[in-house]
Amino acid sequence: MAAEYAKPDLAPRKNVEIPSEEIMGMGHLACPGCGCMVALRWALQILGREVYIAAPACCLAVCDGPFPYSSSGVPFLHCAFETAAISASGIRAGLDMLGKTDATVVAWAGDGGTFDIGLQAISGAAERNDDILYVCYDNEAYMNTGVQRSSATPLLTWTTTTPTQAPKDQPKKNLGEIMAAHRIPYFATASLAHYDDFRRKFERAKATRGFRMIHIFSPCPTGWRANENTAIELCRLAVETRIFPLYEVEDGTNYIVNMRPEPKPIGEYLDYQKRFRHLDDAAIARLQQGVNREWERILMKERMTLPSVDR
Repeated sequence: MAAEYAKPDLAPRKNVEIPSEEIMGMGHLACPGCGCMVALRWALQILGREVYIAAPACCLAVCDGPFPYSSSGVPFLHCAFETAAISASGIRAGLDMLGKTDATVVAWAGDGGTFDIGLQAISGAAERNDDILYVCYDNEAYMNTGVQRSSATPLLTWTTTTPTQAPKDQPKKNLGEIMAAHRIPYFATASLAHYDDFRRKFERAKATRGFRMIHIFSPCPTGWRANENTAIELCRLAVETRIFPLYEVEDGTNYIVNMRPEPKPIGEYLDYQKRFRHLDDAAIARLQQGVNREWERILMKERMTLPSVDR
């Protein structure tokens, strides 16, 4: 790396109100610092016990526990890698037949099962406007199977299939734009470093009918080659450097940017992760230009006034 930055401030932050009921149990099998299990714990606290989860092959499918054990505390369906969305749609149809219309059905999948392998099922469920909440915990690679690149892996990143001599040479796929093109009722990004925003978005998603998606930035210290005690700080820096903007899209047309931080240089984020240690100044400048361009694109869309969608 071209520069050294101060280690993150891990001192306690201000208190925030968190629901007191714990639905998720102890004993999950996640690696230290895993963002996915923090996100699931919070999501269940917010959504309540009337939740049914469909999860494909991913870190969560392993971390939840081996049959017949489960740490999630709610009904949990293990499904094929490409079928999280359609499996959730099937659960939704069955619950509706039983009159359980108030239950929340959640498809919970990683970036591999969302950006790549499961995109066709997501597109179908979104086009039909199936009444499910799709949550993508994005750790930017196929972490469960050995840190292979996905289409959510950022430009110039090291993975086991894009080594430092030939890092990924394509930018990260824009999931928000794909879902906005489907005109779904609600899409939002969320960060583990911004709990109030995280909670509000899950409450909004619970109260909304139709297809909803929340895209969570979910560090994987193991795959990112970072210290496990920096996961939350990585989330904070991703927002503060504008690498991962916090925003919402209503009906595919109304963009709302939730935070407008004074941007920090992306080097402060990159420097905590050995997956970026091969980058020189020119490569970092290239990434910074991409971040700036995508930020301006979101602001431009927020300024646009588009007609609402008739669902």
